[in-house]
This record gives sequence, C-alpha cells and structure tokens, in this order.
Amino acid sequence: MTDFTFLCNECGARYPEDRALYVCPSCTSQQVPGGPTRGVLRVELAEPELPRRWPAPPLSSPDALAAFLPVHGPESFFSFAAGGTPLLPVPRLREALGMPRLFLKDDTRNPSGSTKDRASHLVVAKAIEYGYETVAAASTGNAATALAAAGAAAGIRTVVFVPATAPPAKLVQMASYGATLVPVAGTYDQAFELSVEACARFGWYNRNTALNPFTVEGKKTAALEIARDLAPEAPDVVVVPTGDGVIIAGIAKGFADLVRCGLLPRVPRLVAVQPERSGAIARALRSGAAEITPEPDAGSVADSLTVAAPRNAVMALKDIRASGGCGVLVSEEAILDAIPRLAAATAVFAEPAAAIALAGLEIALAEGLVSRGERVVLLVTGTGLKDVPSAARRVKVPAPVSPTLEAVEAILAG
Repeated sequence: MTDFTFLCNECGARYPEDRALYVCPSCTSQQVPGGPTRGVLRVELAEPELPRRWPAPPLSSPDALAAFLPVHGPESFFSFAAGGTPLLPVPRLREALGMPRLFLKDDTRNPSGSTKDRASHLVVAKAIEYGYETVAAASTGNAATALAAAGAAAGIRTVVFVPATAPPAKLVQMASYGATLVPVAGTYDQAFELSVEACARFGWYNRNTALNPFTVEGKKTAALEIARDLAPEAPDVVVVPTGDGVIIAGIAKGFADLVRCGLLPRVPRLVAVQPERSGAIARALRSGAAEITPEPDAGSVADSLTVAAPRNAVMALKDIRASGGCGVLVSEEAILDAIPRLAAATAVFAEPAAAIALAGLEIALAEGLVSRGERVVLLVTGTGLKDVPSAARRVKVPAPVSPTLEAVEAILAG
C-alpha cells in the first residue's frame, strides 16, 4: 500500500488517511457561503514511495498508476481507459502561430471525452477501497459524465447533480451510462451545495471538485504523461482551460511530484485561461489580488468553465503563482472562433471550454506572456461532440443539393 498523508493547502496541517476526511477540519471553519472551498487537502506521497525513474509500462497502466497515486496497489484500478492520451506535435498550428515547439495534449480521447475521467477513475477506485456503494458529484456536465462512465465501468452506483441548462448531449451521455441524474433548476453552485447535503444525508462518497482530495491527484496524471512524452526535454509553458481550478492544480501537482522524484528540473509556467464572463481566477492573477472575487452573474458558452466562485481558487492561485504563470481572459466570440480553427489545424474537435486554450494562447502571445520559441503545451480538455450546437454557430452546412456534378461544382464555387 502506498504511504501518504493529507496536507492542508492553507495551514499546512497534516492528517493521516481517513475515508471520511475531505477538507482540513480547522480551515473549513473559515468557509464563507458562496465562496471557494477552504482547507482543500493535497495528497503527499511519503518520500520513500516516490518513484526515482520512469516505470517501464505506459503511465495509464495499473502498475504505473499505482507507483504515482495513493492506492493500495495495481489491483485497486478497475478496467477503465482513462489517460494515456497523445501529445501531438500539430505541425500546421505550429506554422500558423510561428511556434516550432508547440504541442497539443489531446484529452478528448478519454472514455467519456474529457480530462475529468482521470479524476473519476481514482475517486471511484478509492470509493471501492473504502467500501462505499454510491458515489455522487455536482458538475456543469463533464465531471458528472466522467463519474457516470467510471461508475459504469466499476459497477458502482453514481448520482450526479447538474444544472438543468447543461448541454443536452452531456445529460444524455451521463444518463446512458446508468447514473441517477438530478437536473437542478439553478446554478452549478446550487447543485454543488445540494450534492454536499445529499452525500451527508445518505452516506454517499462525495467526488466533488475541490472537496474530494483525490480529484486533484487524479488529474495530475496528464502532467506526468506530458513530461514523460517530452523527456529528456521539459515543457516551458502549459496552457490550461480553467473553471474551478482543479485541473490546473492537478497539472501543477503532477509536475511538482516529478520535481520531487528528480524526473523533472522544474515546474513549467502555468497559464490559466478563463472566459471573460467567468474569470475570477484569471482576474485575481492579473490584478495581483490575494483572493478571488466571486462573480454571481458568471456565464459563458464554455459551460464547463462557468462558475461563480471557483471552488479550488485558493490552491490554484498559489500553484499558478509559484510556477511564475499568469491568467488570460477570452471573449465569447473568440471562444467560438477557436473551435473550427483548432479543428482545421489539428484535427482535434473541441468543445468551447477546451478550444478556449487556443484563444488563450494567442492572447498570451500578444501580451508577451509567452514567447513563440518556448516549448508550449496546449491542454485540450473535452470533445466538441459534447456541445455540437456551439460549434455549429461558427460553421455553415450547405443545404441539400440534387445528386449531379453541376451541383457539386456550384458548392465548390462557393
């Protein structure tokens, strides 16, 4: 069994593993209604447990995962193909941006189509270790879908709380996996609070972002894969779509663990990309504020990034600043424009909350936050098949034509 402790992100207190422990008991007393989660816990592997060399099997294999993650062993992982996604060299996008060392981490290829599968794989594995029969989560869509998928693979019951306004494709997907779906007539933040109450009432294991410490730990596997694929070189910058702040904290955690292992010289600069209408973390970074200011009217076509008070803001701000990183804000129009441009240049079809990475990189270049000669990785977090109507707003599908060559010539002529 891997030896680890929980370390409070704020006060530094350490706690032994406890199936009922989610946040620091001391710091949670500072919790403000409608604010970010206080006392978020970070998993810290014991020094003797740290791998000192890259494992031979792929990082998505149970043997390799068990070496880097807090589980009893490889047997803790059920069959679920999360992770192991490719790092693409994207030559046409490199040429278009004048960035010869640009890469794209294509996490659209995860089982449910998003990075959130990485966290759900580990959380469900821990739920099984702890003897839970039901795992629940609140989500704008992708985390709930990922949990539903992981639950289906593991044969464990899942209950998901989502805003009723979530894209229909995501609602259908999670329902198809067999999850108990609770569409909430309200915001993500309201769904989050309801899920917390339900878990306490019914004794379910809570997968919620920034509440369950294993969500950050599971998402760090994307950073491990990036580093291994680039070795012996190291990334200079990683551009990360950011909502609650858990993905970017997971990326930071993965790189930090590799530095502890001696497998990476430094943590790359992290660029948090957020929509202008839901940008509490990026605004705090840009203004130098110590804390985020909640945005009650947050909204965006990038539904996966829409949150009034990012739950993992405290940890995310600390990690981004420690990396020397920054925040970028992207308009709704630029988000939509990025979908077909990314697809046409890389063959990666991304939902708005993932295509925003390209738009954010372009802003970071224009602002001098990233140099074109740096080794940069774009993390593309979710497939465009989750939100086809948004992509349809930037492409034109021709009307039906007669089956003649003349009709084909007319289309080719525009």
